[in-house]
Amino acid sequence: MSRKTSARHFEDNINELDNLVVQLESNQLSLEDALKAFEKGVKLSQECQLVLTQAEQKVQILLEKQDGEHLEPFDPEVNS
Repeated sequence: MSRKTSARHFEDNINELDNLVVQLESNQLSLEDALKAFEKGVKLSQECQLVLTQAEQKVQILLEKQDGEHLEPFDPEVNS
């Protein structure tokens, strides 16, 4: 997944999480639907956390190479 796609996917996940929270807070869902929404929210949260962790690692790489001449492209497959 490219960085642009990853960022877009992250934003979509955050928006979906917001929608799930609104649904859960409305108390209009059945218990079964609420559990499904909660489970989906946990999965989305984990995906978002992964993207944030990868971004944090990239920032660390950039800060360690402050002179800017030795910047390396961040590859989450290699740097995880």
